Amino acid sequence: MPSTPVLIIGAGPAGLAVAGHLRQKGIAFEIIEQGDKPGYSWHHHYDRLHLHTVKELSSLPFLPFPDHFPSFVPRHLLADYFVEYARHFNIQPHYGESVTSVVKQNGKWLTTTSKGNSWESDHVVVATGVNRSPLEPHFKGQENFKGEWIHSRNYCNAKPFAGKQVLVIGMGNTGAEIALDLCENGAKPFISVRGPVNIVPREVLGRPTQLTALMLAKLPYWLGDRLGVALRKLTVGNLRPYGIETPEIPPAKQLRTTGKTPVIDVGTLKAIKEGRIGILPGIAQIEGAEVTFTDGRKMPFDTIILCTGYKPHLEQFIPGVSELLDAQDLPKSVIAPPPFEGLYFVGFDNYTAGGTLGVIRRDSAIIADELMC
Repeated sequence: MPSTPVLIIGAGPAGLAVAGHLRQKGIAFEIIEQGDKPGYSWHHHYDRLHLHTVKELSSLPFLPFPDHFPSFVPRHLLADYFVEYARHFNIQPHYGESVTSVVKQNGKWLTTTSKGNSWESDHVVVATGVNRSPLEPHFKGQENFKGEWIHSRNYCNAKPFAGKQVLVIGMGNTGAEIALDLCENGAKPFISVRGPVNIVPREVLGRPTQLTALMLAKLPYWLGDRLGVALRKLTVGNLRPYGIETPEIPPAKQLRTTGKTPVIDVGTLKAIKEGRIGILPGIAQIEGAEVTFTDGRKMPFDTIILCTGYKPHLEQFIPGVSELLDAQDLPKSVIAPPPFEGLYFVGFDNYTAGGTLGVIRRDSAIIADELMC
């Protein structure tokens, strides 16, 4: 059985960031990845995806983005960057290894994969991400839907849907952007929105919202929240005439208390106001090609795209981990407490302003420093 001081599970940005730190510190490690390349998921996200965070605050440790990258890095350049990061730091993942269990035995961690391979280690860094498993809620009658039914994980671009009437279920960031992609490329999209949605623009007068959010996060919560609500009113306004309710909770408070990122608008609102994207309420049932909504309206659709999110599902491979998780099934801390000594989590903090990649840089440094002790 192979043995290593540190085993990193996942070669996405979180796992790569930890590996980069450990390489710099001279700490031996192995890294396993279920895909076939570094940053595997980013090679397969939908084509139009860009980071919502500025490049200066979104690179991994010790390797800034090239100068020619735009301020909001597109998916394909980010995917290539992850490959280059692995090459630069001589990070060589074991590919095709999907973890099935992580258990502590006789003071050591034993990690087993779907191939039947096992690694023994003193420490395990879990970097499998919050988007490990698609969340697919069931709707009455969906098994009889006569059109195409896909999860957003399998959406690449709008080309296959040109000329079709498409229902996007869910208005998070993915749902909003996929609907925009559809309407810009010949489809007729509608978004099913069950409840209020917090929306903020990606930029205000050329200033990235991320930078404003980081500034507001330094203020007392009551003041930062009031300013955030005022900014939302000024830049987004009342969306009720278009079928979208605005929640009472301020955008920043929603993030820090629920881990749910507000929708970062890159043009979807304009398309909604122009009537190029329709808004519908929640779904009551599906009959054949027709969807009945909670307000009684019925409409036919050629395709339904689930943009209903993901779950990390850490409990599927770490026995007893539930006691380490919060109400959103995310780890409560980067460093696991007893009796889980030697277990670390990176890439799961959805609550901090400024974007996931910035948080990964912070937490990967914390883990690397702990491993030096």
